Amino acid sequence: MVKDQSAGFGTEKRYDDTGIPRTNGEEADINPALLRREGFESEVEYRAYLATLGGDVPVDTYADEPLGISEEHALDARLQELREELENLRARLHVIREQAATVVAENVRWADASAHAQLGDQPWLKLAGAMAAAFVVARGIRRLPLGAVATTALPLVAAALNRKLARA
Repeated sequence: MVKDQSAGFGTEKRYDDTGIPRTNGEEADINPALLRREGFESEVEYRAYLATLGGDVPVDTYADEPLGISEEHALDARLQELREELENLRARLHVIREQAATVVAENVRWADASAHAQLGDQPWLKLAGAMAAAFVVARGIRRLPLGAVATTALPLVAAALNRKLARA
């Protein structure tokens, strides 16, 4: 065996420069003068070329005939399209989930940095203390007899407003 020669020598398919398969390494059995590598200028030239190949091929009868596609094949194709679309949507959803997780993590970092900037060391403990103090003050205000205080203070506030309006 030669160094550059493959083990499957002679088994591979070979093609000539027109794309026609060669049989056993030989040239195809087509007259090279009849091969045409460029496009045709007109329909007349195309029909003349077909006539030189061995007869007029009724192109119109074959071109206008619709291809019969079975219903099962159409359903399989549609099912494959839907599977591809579903896979695409799953990939998009995965990307969106990753982005949402990143946004949430960044917001938590930002809130923590903001709290440290405003309240110094142990900001969450200071916030918890402020909330507890607000709760205690609110409970204390609820226990005050505000009904009696409001009844007493209301005429005083009304008199102050009347004096202010009288000056204006």
